[in-house]
Order: sequence, then C-alpha cells, then structure tokens
Amino acid sequence: MNATTVPDFVHRTVLLEEAVSALDLAGSRAEGIYVDGTFGRGGHSGRILESLGSRGRLIAFDKDPQAIATAETLAAKDARFGIVHDSFATLDAALAGRGVGQVDGVLLDLGISSPQVDDAARGFSFRLDGPLDMRMDTTRGMSAAEWLATETEQTIEKVIRDYGEERFAFQIAKAIAASRAVGPISSTRQLAEIVARAVKTREKAKDPATRTFQAIRIFINKELEELEIGLNAAFERLAPHGRLVVISFHSLEDRIVKRFMAAKANVPQPDRRLPIRAVDLPQPEMKLVQKIKPSDAEVAANPRSRSAVMRVAVRLPTGMEGA
Repeated sequence: MNATTVPDFVHRTVLLEEAVSALDLAGSRAEGIYVDGTFGRGGHSGRILESLGSRGRLIAFDKDPQAIATAETLAAKDARFGIVHDSFATLDAALAGRGVGQVDGVLLDLGISSPQVDDAARGFSFRLDGPLDMRMDTTRGMSAAEWLATETEQTIEKVIRDYGEERFAFQIAKAIAASRAVGPISSTRQLAEIVARAVKTREKAKDPATRTFQAIRIFINKELEELEIGLNAAFERLAPHGRLVVISFHSLEDRIVKRFMAAKANVPQPDRRLPIRAVDLPQPEMKLVQKIKPSDAEVAANPRSRSAVMRVAVRLPTGMEGA
C-alpha cells in the first residue's frame, strides 16, 4: 500500500478468530475455495489464508478503492488470493467469470470499517467534518450530498424512518428541506447540526445524528438490497456442508440474515394425515450452527464491536445433485 495515496487508519477486525473458526478450515477443507465478501483491510482474509492449504483458494470482494489497493498488494504476494472490485451482490457472476462452481464457505462482515469511519474525507462520520459523500465506492454512484440536494422531502423522510428507525424522521426531513432551500448541504457537520436542531430528545449517550447518518449511508450504498442478493447467491454457490458466516452490526441487517437462514433451515411440513411418502416430504436446506456475540474482553478493547452478531449456517446435502 502506498502511504501517500491510501491513508493508514487502524482497523480492528471484529470476531476474527470466531469467524474464521466458523468456516471450519480443518483437514481437507483447508484445500477448498472460500469467499470473503467484504475484504475491508484484510483481517479476515489474512487469517483465512493462514489456515488454507497450498491448493486452497480465497476470492474476496470490496467496493472501497482503498480496500482494493490493500487487497491488490496481498494478491501480488499470494497466488491463492484474488480480489474483485465490486459488491458481494455480484458474487454469482464474479465466480462464474473465474471458472468457479461451488465454494466451501462464504464470510460476510457487513457494515463499514473503522478506516472508512475515521477518514473525514469519506463523509461517514457525524463526529468529523468532511464532504458529505458516504459512498463505499467513491468511483461510482451518487454522493449523499447530491442525493439530499435532489430527492423529495417525502422520500428523505421515508429513508430516514425505514433505514434509520428514526422516530423524528418527519422533523428531520422537513429541516433538511428548509436548509437546502437556503444553500447546499455539503458537509457532515452541516447535516449533523441540522439533525441536532430538529431532534429535541435522544437516547442517553447517543448523538442525535446517529440514526440519520446510518439511514442515508445504507440507502446510498444499497446495503440491504445487496445483502438480500448476496445471501441468495452465496447459498446457491455453497457446496454440500459449505458454511455461511455473516456478521451484522445493526438490527436491519441481522433481521434479514436471521430470516434468510431460518427460511432455509425450517421448512413447512404438510398435514400428517395426507398420504405422502417420507422421501417426498420437504427437507431443510441449511442447518443453523451458532449465534455468537463479541466477548466482554473484545468489546472493552474495541467498543465498535459491541453491536456485532455473528450467525453461522451450513448447507445440507439434501436434494443437491451429486450429493
């Protein structure tokens, strides 16, 4: 990584050992093919590569150009590793393009990384003044500032309410509309101050802008839509006994992951009085393995990990061709 072009911000990988352990890389599985859907700064990828055998393979994804710069350095050193500059929502096409069929495990570490939050120029943090960008991939798409300048007040309210679970969404959207009528909202500090004036009460120790910034970031980056697509693509690509490991950081993400895994693990059973052979009964496609939260020690060392939830499921061979 070129320190003159890629800022060096500290990133602590959440649930590092637990996530890699959940992929079950022991024995012959160490020679398998794995996907790290969110490379970040390479914490999980590096640890996976340490556990892979000489014939093992890891394909990582990330939208962030700075993450890609780090990943390309790693790829140049390790032939087992490849990087895709795109969302994990493109997993199916990306694997097909590399001649990969089934994979033995997929890891998704959702949300944003510490380097993204701590870099004021990225516009993710309401605590740091910078351009109101919020794009994970700064090479494409509309920035948060551009979106706020052009979107209707009603849509802004809906986004803040639905993606931020913000009860003052109406007041915030109205304040944003009034402010932009005077001049453009171009910085994180501007937006944070607008929200602070609109929100009269807030939970203890939580900044008034927290939910609004979360909502706009999720919307701008299509995080929930891409999660839905990525989960389905990951499932379809998993080999029998392949593992899906997902780390979420807020309730909207975790709800989607929980429901997806539950739907694959729990199938509706027909009326027992019907004349249906046991072999024809619907079978679960996944088995729920575990749900893990960071230890007290990890939360103490890295407070940003406190909201993390890791869910693990394994694909069952039932109904799979060649299983």
